[in-house]
Amino acid sequence: MRVIVLLAALVVTALTGVTPASAAPAPLVSSASGRCLTVRGNTDAPGTALEIQDCAGQAGQAFEFTAAGELRTLAGTRCVDAYGNRTAPGTAVISWSCSGGANQQWRRNADGSITGVQSGLCLDVNGAGTANGTAVILWTCHGGANQQWTGGTTPPPPSGTAPCDIYASGGTPCVAAHSTVRALYGAYAGNLYQVRRSSDNTTRNVGVLAAGGNADAAAQDAFCAGSTCVVTVVYDQSGRGNDLWYQGSSVVPGSNQSSPAKATSESLTVGGTKAYSLYINPGNSYWRDGHLTGVPTGSAPEGMYMVTSGTHVNSGCCFDYGNSETTRKADAAGAMDAINFGTECWFGGCSGGGPWVQADLEWGLYPGGSQSWNPNQRALPSKFVTAMLKNNGTSRFALKGSNAQSGSLTTMWDGALPGGYSPMKKQGAIVLGSGGDCCKPGGGANLSAGTFYEGAMVAGYPSDATEAAVQANVVAAGYR
Repeated sequence: MRVIVLLAALVVTALTGVTPASAAPAPLVSSASGRCLTVRGNTDAPGTALEIQDCAGQAGQAFEFTAAGELRTLAGTRCVDAYGNRTAPGTAVISWSCSGGANQQWRRNADGSITGVQSGLCLDVNGAGTANGTAVILWTCHGGANQQWTGGTTPPPPSGTAPCDIYASGGTPCVAAHSTVRALYGAYAGNLYQVRRSSDNTTRNVGVLAAGGNADAAAQDAFCAGSTCVVTVVYDQSGRGNDLWYQGSSVVPGSNQSSPAKATSESLTVGGTKAYSLYINPGNSYWRDGHLTGVPTGSAPEGMYMVTSGTHVNSGCCFDYGNSETTRKADAAGAMDAINFGTECWFGGCSGGGPWVQADLEWGLYPGGSQSWNPNQRALPSKFVTAMLKNNGTSRFALKGSNAQSGSLTTMWDGALPGGYSPMKKQGAIVLGSGGDCCKPGGGANLSAGTFYEGAMVAGYPSDATEAAVQANVVAAGYR
């Protein structure tokens, strides 16, 4: 019966180009030959190579893409694996025990190709062969029919009531989650941020109105009435303790160029409820040494997003949110991996007057993969903007952005890392509102302006479907 079901799925796929709506794994068919991706010999032994064979409905010809980015086979007991964590063209593709490693993460593309997240290379029938037994390897993507596949089973799109629930359902959990306007988990009922009152230097935590809800701005208003307040810390909602304290506080020793942002510079509504932004001007920035609490380091893949503003920006260095140096020094190319949003465009490749979503990878802000024109880069001057960055740590990164009130994400770049940035050398601190070499004596300047409403960092390389679902959630939040 299983053979009949799989063959029926193959027939429907071949005739319609659409995978049947079924939870059962299904064949992946090479467009060049009509033969199926196959675990050689239909054996369960780890390390068995993949090849193409006539489609016969075997368990080793049934594949399923999981929400975690795996490509499982043999009734889900094995994962498609790039041999030895290698990333060079010609690397063997094998069946191996599922480990969650970056070399077992795959992305299905609109043109039918299947890309290794770690390598950026495509599943390729070697030498464009069409005969039974031809090996399947990793090779540079070129759009040929021997790199196009139909069928297989894809998981349902990630879902959840808040951004970090969506990321978790997509297999890339949040390791840091910050917001002054709302909960980023459907069950989060803790504090969002802390304010300090100038009249007596006392502090007050500002939480949510209800679990999974919006900020209790009235609590801040009551506490700060008749005085002025600043934001001293934005709390991490992930439970990992990656709270962002202002550089200059006792929690961030050795800082002398940063002060806390004023707490009442901008109010807004989210879902009809009043909230306050973290309104950063030159001289304000926040930081956390999070490398011991789950923030990816070295060449580990990661993703991140933030909701910011396209109307409160400048060209000062550098309005960043993301992975930064623990040393707070400009240590090396690849020591940072942070979203940058502003009107500085150091290398060209930007269009319009800005602001732009770029990647601060240290020793450079990149609007694309190189210091050259990027036709997909565009300015995002909307009042509310969603900005996204993801980086597989070894070969590729992607930049996306959109109006945070409506519409879908636009991909500004999805391709190779700049020369000299592979592998990445991330250190795992978190920065918000400045460059990574701020704010120690003799360190870099803290000259940026920008607005932060919410953002999160995740472990792993988020799928396009996950990021699209996060953007839909942001739009549904109702920024006004």
